[in-house]
Amino acid sequence: MDFLLPNITEILILLFIIITFLQSGLDKVFDWKGQISWLNGHFKDTFLGGMVPLLVGVLIVFDLLASILAGIGIYQLAVHDHTTIALYGAITAAVTLLMLLFGQRIAKDYAGAFTIVGYFIVVILGVWLLSNH
Repeated sequence: MDFLLPNITEILILLFIIITFLQSGLDKVFDWKGQISWLNGHFKDTFLGGMVPLLVGVLIVFDLLASILAGIGIYQLAVHDHTTIALYGAITAAVTLLMLLFGQRIAKDYAGAFTIVGYFIVVILGVWLLSNH
């Protein structure tokens, strides 16, 4: 645990990733019908309209993977000062946000796309810190 305090910024960002992406993934799992219904309407006039269930499934995998890798990464960072798994978690979170941003832009939901930018800034800061550790 000697590495806990020197790595507190990275750990806090990883906790942010866990909270954000675990909730998002579980919400998609437990409210599958609601998510699919809303997103079908959101993307009905785009080329993504017919792929909504597949894309939500992909997002679930990425959401949960980012959360799991961030959790393992916190342990490895706090106990062993290793950043590799934490970095993979942050990168997975960044890729997930880019997928969401792409979807929002395709749907012409510019306010929704703008909201994702705040999350992306925090996550990309984590990528940068972990890759320069």
